[in-house]
Amino acid sequence: MRKKIIIGSRASALAIWQANHIKAAIEKHHNKIEVEINFVSTKGDIIVDVALSKIGDKGLFTKELEIELINGTIDIAVHSLKDLETTLPPELQLVAVTKRHPVEDVLIARAPGTTINMLPKNGTVATGSLRRRSQLKHIRPDLNVVELRGNVPTRIQKFMDSDWDAIILARAGVERLELTDHISSFISMDEMLPAVGQGALGIQIKRDNTFAEQIVRFLHDEDTFYAVSAERSLLRALEGGCQVPIGAYAKIEDKTLYLEATVASIDGQRLYRKKTKGEKHDAENIGKMLANNLLEAGADTILAEIYRTVRSK
Repeated sequence: MRKKIIIGSRASALAIWQANHIKAAIEKHHNKIEVEINFVSTKGDIIVDVALSKIGDKGLFTKELEIELINGTIDIAVHSLKDLETTLPPELQLVAVTKRHPVEDVLIARAPGTTINMLPKNGTVATGSLRRRSQLKHIRPDLNVVELRGNVPTRIQKFMDSDWDAIILARAGVERLELTDHISSFISMDEMLPAVGQGALGIQIKRDNTFAEQIVRFLHDEDTFYAVSAERSLLRALEGGCQVPIGAYAKIEDKTLYLEATVASIDGQRLYRKKTKGEKHDAENIGKMLANNLLEAGADTILAEIYRTVRSK
């Protein structure tokens, strides 16, 4: 048996934390295995002055890592699951999904305890996410929403140096990097559904790398897998990505899977939100069913408008 495994990761602060987290877990579980981390720059890391929705969303933060996997220069790629495309290259597979961190978004404002409804009228909030923008504008149409890119510490520093009233980030990233002192409030799921896969890590390998599969299978959390499978199935059915304001969250309670999702126009004026439930082992079909419910409710019009805009660019 081989004695060394190579992890591929992006080099952002959060990605480094994630890679080291997986490295430590492997070393603890397999004390005779040496673990090495190779850092890879992705298109999304290199282009930092353009909105994600304008770059094109096919593997912005994953494609280069997938190439390394296919070429055999790394054994496993550690992804924020929300960055991983719902349809993978045929040579690759998602072999493990880690236990999920709390999935909410958080508001970082000028004063502790500030909530979305407490922000000043016509105030300015920064985010790089169309999903967050659309749901925020639905709640507070008066707010001015501006673009924000960069890794978590960079975004927080940009906020500190700005005259913005707040920014919105994922709770998981802020807490994993121990930057919780900056959190003003947690944004409730009633106000803002998270990105598909938010809070979970996905471990991707080449299909024929049985050594890597054996090493990382212990990291797999079944309930998280079923939950994110439903979310990813929904996103796949809606053909969504960075260019589409889609939020979704699934949870497992007593073997029942509960899924809720939303599709909104970018200006927040139209928002469709639906929920459903079913047997957790039927996660893929539950996701497809809820996607169809959203489309029938009117989300198809929003998506058609967005896709026409994207394709005309």
